[in-house]
Amino acid sequence: MAVPALTPHTDPPRSVPLREARTRFSQLVALAELTDAVTVVTRDGDPRPVAAIVPAAAARSGAQARADADRLATVTAGWARRLDEQHRRSGQRHAAELGAVRAALAEVWAELERRVVPGSDPALARLRAAHSDLLAG
Repeated sequence: MAVPALTPHTDPPRSVPLREARTRFSQLVALAELTDAVTVVTRDGDPRPVAAIVPAAAARSGAQARADADRLATVTAGWARRLDEQHRRSGQRHAAELGAVRAALAEVWAELERRVVPGSDPALARLRAAHSDLLAG
């Protein structure tokens, strides 16, 4: 029993005139089934494609393709909305947590200033300078 090829073909589809396609139809169908090959059928003497012999899984109607595209657009839009909402909530949560940290740090520095004379300890002065961006906001 033959198994379809697992690797995708990057070769361009072969082009066959209609007269040859009639003669080799069974062979071209087997080729499509077993190797996922696409064969473009042209009119005799005209290089423009008029039909194609493709694997059954690849054949879809225009309506199916549009329905798939519409469904994909709907799903994508839904995920985009959910991600935007999650981003908004995450930003709000981060802002609230940062506000709580700033308030706690301000309390700690207020208590330190009550217990230690400002400017008397150089290490505390360096720490206060390091925290200045958090204390100012």
